[in-house]
Amino acid sequence: MTIGFDDFLKVDIRVGTIVDAQPFPEARRPACRLWVDFGAELGIKKTSAQVTKHYELDSLPGRQVAAVVNFPPKQIGPVMSEVLVLGFPDEDGEVVMVGVDRPVPNGGRLF
Repeated sequence: MTIGFDDFLKVDIRVGTIVDAQPFPEARRPACRLWVDFGAELGIKKTSAQVTKHYELDSLPGRQVAAVVNFPPKQIGPVMSEVLVLGFPDEDGEVVMVGVDRPVPNGGRLF
């Protein structure tokens, strides 16, 4: 299926810096809670992510990640997820987060 460029523009993908990562023991699958700073316009948003296979909690703060910021909030157990951090599956189906290879300002939009 192909989409038009206007459809792509509807998905607001921004870069943000993880400022805090905490355990999420209530999750059905191993996951953690993340707080991501998207800059002055959007501020800090929270979410959960199933990234415990490849990332230690203490290695996450400071990492820049890509996330969809215009999905409606979604309740995931006791966490109200405000954004969707993006990732790709590795050969075992475990999440490898999408990031940037050089620092960029928080809140920058993918184009």
